[in-house]
Amino acid sequence: MHLNPYVPILGLLILGALFALFSVGIAPIVGPKRYNRAKLEAYECGIEPAPQPIGGGRFPVKFYLTAMLFIVFDIETIFLYPWAVSFGSLGVFGFVEMVLFIVSVFIAYTYVWRRGGLNWD
Repeated sequence: MHLNPYVPILGLLILGALFALFSVGIAPIVGPKRYNRAKLEAYECGIEPAPQPIGGGRFPVKFYLTAMLFIVFDIETIFLYPWAVSFGSLGVFGFVEMVLFIVSVFIAYTYVWRRGGLNWD
């Protein structure tokens, strides 16, 4: 009997969905029920919620630099995995292209570092 190669993937998806549904369904039953004022407020990254943004509605540059840094390294990871898998068949061309890509990522990292995106006060 020959098994379809997609059956294990389908089984894993079903198992993951069942685990997610079970976790969400059982949490209210077995979880602690200690409500207080702080838990019922909106959570804004540890900053006290305010009706008006601090500084007249402008956000500090650090927020944008952190988001940019996350996107840069997320994209780097997305490109590195397929490259690592097919490294043997790419040859010197693939190596040179990845070196150029890493250099461009390093330039973005240096920019964020110089602008103070990695310093948390």
